[in-house]
Amino acid sequence: MILAFLNQKGGVGKTTLAVHVAAALVRSQARVLLIDADPQGSALDWAASRSVEPLFPVMGFPKPKLHKEVSAHIPHYDYILIDGPPRVNELARSAIMAADWVVIPVQPSPYDVWAAKDIVDLINEATTYRDTLKSVFVINRRIVNTAIGRDVAEALAGYDIPVLKTHIGQRVAFAESAANGSTVLENAPTGPASKEILALTEELLERMTKEATV
Repeated sequence: MILAFLNQKGGVGKTTLAVHVAAALVRSQARVLLIDADPQGSALDWAASRSVEPLFPVMGFPKPKLHKEVSAHIPHYDYILIDGPPRVNELARSAIMAADWVVIPVQPSPYDVWAAKDIVDLINEATTYRDTLKSVFVINRRIVNTAIGRDVAEALAGYDIPVLKTHIGQRVAFAESAANGSTVLENAPTGPASKEILALTEELLERMTKEATV
């Protein structure tokens, strides 16, 4: 299964989510590969700053032929996650064409809701050629104990792409883990950030399983 984390708006937490969902999948003994398709190389930087054994391999491939090259890795992994580029371009198109699922992180602000149109249009264009392609929104960096996440979920309903029930909060723990190449699952496995990541991963897996049986 190939999941691409994409949004043309920078700073929405694509890398954070891709890294942490990959780590959560590894906890269930899955074989996971993370592909950094962002020219900025944030996932590669995260892996390079890690001081202990890597949880999973991270490969840099910010090239528009990603969808052609990724197939060689499918037999070796249960899940391949793609950390996509921060704008709509040929790299984003290639990541979408490679993916079975596109996960779209959206921050809880009207600007992010409006900006989501570009990536949604790109996904709709891709479904013309790949009608099995699925996509979901995930509300990321929600300010804890506010209703704004719910309000944004209602606003996103106009895009005809499901919004996951699990929201990820704006938590210092994510920034602290990124600084040393670790994850919240390792640093504070029972903390609120870890619980959110595990719940998000479980919801993704349930949705993928459900769609596979339809």
